[in-house]
Amino acid sequence: MTTLDVPVRNITGDIDKPRGGAAAALMRHSAALARRSLIKTIRTPEALIDVTLQPVIFLLLFTYLFGGALSGGDRGAYLQFLLPGLLAQSLAMGGIALGQNLNADIEKGVFDRFRSLPVARSAPLVGAVAADVVRYLTVCVVMLGFGYVMGFRVETGFVPAVAAVALAIGFGLCFCWISVWVGMMVRTPGAVQGVMFLLVFPLGFGSNVFVATDTLPGWLQAFVHVNPITPLVSSIRGLLIGGPVANHLLLTLAWMAGLLVLFVPLALRAYARRA
Repeated sequence: MTTLDVPVRNITGDIDKPRGGAAAALMRHSAALARRSLIKTIRTPEALIDVTLQPVIFLLLFTYLFGGALSGGDRGAYLQFLLPGLLAQSLAMGGIALGQNLNADIEKGVFDRFRSLPVARSAPLVGAVAADVVRYLTVCVVMLGFGYVMGFRVETGFVPAVAAVALAIGFGLCFCWISVWVGMMVRTPGAVQGVMFLLVFPLGFGSNVFVATDTLPGWLQAFVHVNPITPLVSSIRGLLIGGPVANHLLLTLAWMAGLLVLFVPLALRAYARRA
């Protein structure tokens, strides 16, 4: 028997047919690259300042500097109102670093090396987003832990609190695809930060994070009602301290699906052009 008589599958083995198919290969490749991102974060712990020290500063600042005026002097009641909203805003801001890091990796030529490897083309992006779960979980632990020290108390129970954390992290993973897209579109990491702050700050402050919606001017209430942060905050508040959840939760899930449908293809297309 000559070499030409040997079936192709015996020569190529599993190279052309990854175990479990393309989806399984993408998951394996993404997991490996997520591990790379986590190792990078562990070796540069200062990169976690925006999800550790910054939320604490915001919580202290708004509770003790503005809380008395906004709540009529009852800072404890304002802390109960503020923390769920600030948790949602912190998660939205936490995704900014993802776009910055991806942009920096492209500028350094890291993605040129990825392109030479036998991995799925989208694996670097999916892996980087998956690794961000650790950052979002860190935000939740720091915010709830420090809030407890300050006097915040979960009033609904353990299961609703876990559901609130899961919902917050899920929204953060969907929202961060905007940062991924921006990171693929602009030229420098500093530009990513600038563009994302221009987006996140109006969404954070133009919502029900810091004050109740009915205390705002009518024209601003119209913006708050169509702001994706608003139903997320209302859902987290309901799960942590009580209140209506169902309608807010459905709207939040709709926003999450919309963010994925719109920005994942945009990010992948921009990545294909850039890298």
